[in-house]
Amino acid sequence: MTTQPLPASSWLNAPAHHAWLASEGQRLLSFAKASRLPDGFGNLDDKGQLPANAVAETMNTARMTHSFAMAHAMGLPGYAELVEHGVVALSGPLRDNAHGGWFAAPHAVDGNTGKAAYLHAFVALAASSAVVAGAPGAQALLNEAIQIIEQFFWSEEEGVMLESFAQDWSGLEAYRGANSNMHATEAFLALADVTADTRWLDRALRIVERVIHTHAASNRFMVIEHFDARWTPLFGYNEDNPADGFRPYGITPGHGFEWARLVLHLEAARLQAGLATPDWLVTDAKGLFASACDYAWAVDGAPGIVYTLDWNQRPVVRERLHWTHAEASAAAQALLKRTFDPHYETWYRRFWEFCDAHFIDRIHGSWHHELSPQNQPSSKIWGGKPDLYHAWQAVLLPALPLAPSMASALGRGCYVTRW
Repeated sequence: MTTQPLPASSWLNAPAHHAWLASEGQRLLSFAKASRLPDGFGNLDDKGQLPANAVAETMNTARMTHSFAMAHAMGLPGYAELVEHGVVALSGPLRDNAHGGWFAAPHAVDGNTGKAAYLHAFVALAASSAVVAGAPGAQALLNEAIQIIEQFFWSEEEGVMLESFAQDWSGLEAYRGANSNMHATEAFLALADVTADTRWLDRALRIVERVIHTHAASNRFMVIEHFDARWTPLFGYNEDNPADGFRPYGITPGHGFEWARLVLHLEAARLQAGLATPDWLVTDAKGLFASACDYAWAVDGAPGIVYTLDWNQRPVVRERLHWTHAEASAAAQALLKRTFDPHYETWYRRFWEFCDAHFIDRIHGSWHHELSPQNQPSSKIWGGKPDLYHAWQAVLLPALPLAPSMASALGRGCYVTRW
């Protein structure tokens, strides 16, 4: 890896830029505090209020617990109790006491008793971050999350996470998903740091080898999201439901950016651990970023990144989602740190200028989660403002190294630039 410094003119070296990021982070955190419910954390509306029928979903509870744990680890008062609340919720009403693992909602009140890899990856991430934050009960939660992943989800034969099961762990779904394995990669990086077990880095590499280096690399670095049980791409999957929030049809450029960043974190983590680290990791990260920028930025004539494309790179769902742009910014800063190429500085600034102009809501707080093709607030796919995780990580990452993982870096005081 190159060791030359970034130029003094880089925003990543600018104290004013880091002060702006810190201020934005405090705004995001303050808004998110209102999401607390008795059974975890719920989804806030556009004005930062909990609807009367709000439910503490496992996904949001895990993401909030992880986010609040990072706030506590970096020395911000007022978040330790929220981390503890998240651990209690994930250890209680959101957990399946009969068969183990986690439901999507408390006591499966939504009727969904299945067990999804996507959710379990976030539970593991939340638990690992809560351990870093020193929350009571976090280690027991982490131990159980690891046990469930190893017993049911991790496939040593395939080198990936299996997708989902029925409540009693029967009925393995005949589907393999890139999205769940992407978030498993994120969780495995954190598990490697918290447990000091490099097997998680080996598992993360196996996922990346299959999903990115095998499939995406042969598809012009456009991430293929959906596969059957033999890892044959399902190019027509959800064509009749293209705007699905988790399994949309076609190409999801935001995931190209997210994968690019995670691939660089994996490279850095393996180098830091003294493990064999293939040269193609940085090459693939560059390819993923370039593909997402080339095909998705302003593809319909307006600035911003569309939600999805078809296999001919034509826009399908033209809405702009906040998480996509948060991940684009995060990927640009990671590549800038890794390569020192000013090309990534240009994109980093472009993405933040767009977020500042269009996503940040200075009237009601937080970020608009979705914009129309005309870059006006909308709610076709995601209503309200339930998600702290993507934007909060985007403002944290520029101050952190590529390894260790985020909560561990904050807990150890491993900063590239201090605010």
